[in-house]
Amino acid sequence: MGLTSVTGMPRLEYPTYLDHIRTESARFRAALADCDPAAKVPTCPDWDAADLLWHLAGVQLFWAKVIRHRPASPDDPAIGSEDAAERPASYAELLDAFDDYSHALATELERADPEAEAWHWSGDLRVGTSYRRQAHEAAIHRIDAELTAGLAVTPLDAALADDGVAEALGVMYGGAPEWGSFTGSGETIGVHLSDTGTRLLVELGAFSGTDPDSGTTYTDEDDIALVDDGADPLATITGTAADLDTWLWKRDPALLPGKGADDRIRVDGDRIACEKLLAILGQPIN
Repeated sequence: MGLTSVTGMPRLEYPTYLDHIRTESARFRAALADCDPAAKVPTCPDWDAADLLWHLAGVQLFWAKVIRHRPASPDDPAIGSEDAAERPASYAELLDAFDDYSHALATELERADPEAEAWHWSGDLRVGTSYRRQAHEAAIHRIDAELTAGLAVTPLDAALADDGVAEALGVMYGGAPEWGSFTGSGETIGVHLSDTGTRLLVELGAFSGTDPDSGTTYTDEDDIALVDDGADPLATITGTAADLDTWLWKRDPALLPGKGADDRIRVDGDRIACEKLLAILGQPIN
């Protein structure tokens, strides 16, 4: 099977993303409903269950406001920041706030045209970008919630996880603002999703650019980009969509990049190229 096109990457239908936002948010809420508020989040050690609950509540409120008000920038006072809302004092009130904010996000997305313009930090200025990002946000934090509550982790939907791998590699790790540029080294690594058949190509390289707003110049000699084509891969990384998605997001202790991943993630080929990529993927996603 040939490589999946990056520029023409098949995405889920927008109603499907919305279904995932609702389903994963409901699972997140159910996992935390009877959890000890002070229970530590094993995948985010600085947080407890109450912090995790408030985090996703705040994220969903923020993006509900973005979709409703369509600000030109995140500095618009109509939306505030993700932590601008006042945090409720009790855990019961946190649950109630989450219900309200999650409903608001789903409602605003459902009302909006996915192709309509809306600010997004990624540079893809469409409402549909928030459909995609918030589906993955809810799914990954649902895993956090289940781990925090000591519950069995619900398997990720394969199609959503397939899209999540592409988003993690192409946006979260490999995204570049329009004012910067990526210079590829010619070194490529194939990423093969064994259950869905998707094959992606990652190129190692460097990023540089000057932010026109701040005037700050950024350089990063260790960067990646998803590419449509390039030299034959020096190495390959193979796993199911769900395993690769949780691996990239560091949500399974057995699947940490560079930390002795078990045989669910197979890394083959040029050792130096693999080590370069694993070092990049070992950094936190911010």
